[in-house]
Amino acid sequence: MKYNHNRRIFRMFYAATASVTLLTGFTSLAAEKDVPVSLQIAEDVRESGADPQEPGISWDFTEIVSGVQADAVNETKAAAEAAKETYLKKVEEERKAAEEAQRLAEEKAAREAAAAAQAARDQELLAALIFCEAGNQPYEGQVAVGAVVMNRVRSGSFPNTITEVIYQSGQFTPAMTGWLDSVLASDGYTDSAMQAAADALAGSNPVGDCLYFSTGGGGYQLGDHYFR
Repeated sequence: MKYNHNRRIFRMFYAATASVTLLTGFTSLAAEKDVPVSLQIAEDVRESGADPQEPGISWDFTEIVSGVQADAVNETKAAAEAAKETYLKKVEEERKAAEEAQRLAEEKAAREAAAAAQAARDQELLAALIFCEAGNQPYEGQVAVGAVVMNRVRSGSFPNTITEVIYQSGQFTPAMTGWLDSVLASDGYTDSAMQAAADALAGSNPVGDCLYFSTGGGGYQLGDHYFR
């Protein structure tokens, strides 16, 4: 217990002067103050509250200073290890965050590419149907055919995709006869039909909420077709 008490006393003294004197600091510090080393140490001991005459006090400077140095080294190593672990943890978290961001970006890009590809297919299919059904009609009549398809997609009474609406059984004659597929495979639709499809997809609609068209009967007439 006495030894540990002495050790704490000199650890305080050493920590206060280590940056200037290290192992030989006792002599140099005393010289600067023009005070003998023994008196300087005695003063530090008195300030610490210890009794220098107390039996059992050991004044083994080399052992005490060496112990203080070892403790300081160990504490520095521990602090360095903690800092290293904190840094490595941060690096790992940043790596995972970057990977997650990249994954999300790739998924978003894939979805956008798939949506763009589907939109292109929808436009081509609608253009082929417009060409087959109204290729000889005024441009407004071509847009109207595309608008009927879009009305059906949104109606709830028909399938909810362009492909399913166009190929629904018994609805559009070109789809039933195979003519539509032939035009689609050969890109046989006209630029006018392609533009009419784009306009219909964008919301252009000259026939309101009409869901049907034919070459006879009643309804709103546009070119040779009647829309109802």
